[in-house]
This record gives sequence, C-alpha cells and structure tokens, in this order.
Amino acid sequence: MTAEFKTLAEKYAERHASTVQLLFWLEPSRRPSPPIEALVVLNQVALVADRIVEHCPDGAELFAGLRKLLEAKDCFVRAVLSRPGSVLPGHSPVR
Repeated sequence: MTAEFKTLAEKYAERHASTVQLLFWLEPSRRPSPPIEALVVLNQVALVADRIVEHCPDGAELFAGLRKLLEAKDCFVRAVLSRPGSVLPGHSPVR
C-alpha cells in the first residue's frame, strides 16, 4: 500500500485560509520545470514551511513568518539561478 501524496495546502486544508494560501505558493511544484539546483532549494523551503506550520498555531505571527519565508524562497531561487553556468529557461547561460 502506497502513501497518498498531499501538497502542503492539502495537508493543512483545515487551517486558516491565509495559512493555506501561503503554503500553496511555498510548494516546490509551483514553478514549471525548475533546474535541479533550484528544485533542491524549493524542496528545502517547503520542508521548513511544513515543520513550522506543524508546530505553530494560526495567527498573525505565523502568517508574517510564512510571508517572509516566501520572499526568502524567491531570493534563494534567484541566487541559485544567477550562479555562473546556470541556464535560465529560454536564455543563454549566466556568465
């Protein structure tokens, strides 16, 4: 018997709507075909989000923290994609 895969938004669907909405954007699968280096970062951020929501109650502080994590995720992905030799979809390699 295989375990059913659930997205973070599905896993925490009973939580506050704001929490679920941010978890949706923290999912690694939200980006179309990311390079493997970016996928590693996206998966790690999703894991952090999962652990945080698992242990924190809904509220303003959780929402603010998840919002900042979403901003940080975007920064981390841009950092990975700006490494020399990285290839952005539809672009030449970064020099």
